[in-house]
Amino acid sequence: MNEHHIHLPGVRNARELGGYRIGEMTIKKGILLRSGSLTGATEEARRDLAEKYRVQTIADFRMSEETAKSPDPEIPGARKLHLPMLETADMNTPDPEYVAVIADPAADKKTKFEMTYRKKIIDEKVYVDFLRKERGKSAIRGFFGALAELEDGRAILWHCRDGKDRTGLAAMLLLSALGADRETVIYDFLLTNEFNRDIVEEAEKAAAEWQMPRDMADLYLFMTGGVIRGYMECALEYLDREYGGATGYLEKEIGIGADERERLRAKFLTREG
Repeated sequence: MNEHHIHLPGVRNARELGGYRIGEMTIKKGILLRSGSLTGATEEARRDLAEKYRVQTIADFRMSEETAKSPDPEIPGARKLHLPMLETADMNTPDPEYVAVIADPAADKKTKFEMTYRKKIIDEKVYVDFLRKERGKSAIRGFFGALAELEDGRAILWHCRDGKDRTGLAAMLLLSALGADRETVIYDFLLTNEFNRDIVEEAEKAAAEWQMPRDMADLYLFMTGGVIRGYMECALEYLDREYGGATGYLEKEIGIGADERERLRAKFLTREG
């Protein structure tokens, strides 16, 4: 089992940032938790979040439609913080042909996916859009505000649907604020493919059977529950190009400067371990 795994039955992609080395320091264990949706969390998982981890805040990056359809369970002692990085109204309206196929219950999965690929509805710049748009920035500000307010001995958990994209973007920015190197950031991002190994293997099998070109296979993996290294690298390159790196973005767009980053390091890093 991966050292960053946390045992939350019924919750996909459940893990923590605790244990990562940052220079001579280590991120404290049991405080910074990330996961997929909590909708299926068992009674044991809910109890552990309340009693073992003493979660103070659950930051939910999902769209309002997602939270309404699959609300988070109540976790005693934890406040729910809805921070949508994206809403339906923010999406570019696709052409009528695409809408008709996607809405058709008789259309098979392969047909829907191929049209998404052909019309370039989603591409490697998906994370850049979250970083650029005001709703994404607002969600990130709310997340860092919750981190700053976290009390000693309490934990924060952030999630989206699969715990990989919106959740992964927040993790990248937090790790960067704490001083993690690029290798650590990418490693944490790619752990989704280890935690969702069954999904990845199924996607790879389908890509081989359908003889997909590489970029098409990447999109299929992304849409079914995996992550693509190049998608996050595209976001990191954007931050490097426009802001001189993630910390430059945090300072200019989110209001997290050197003083705020030092306070986060004091809160979440330790020389122990």
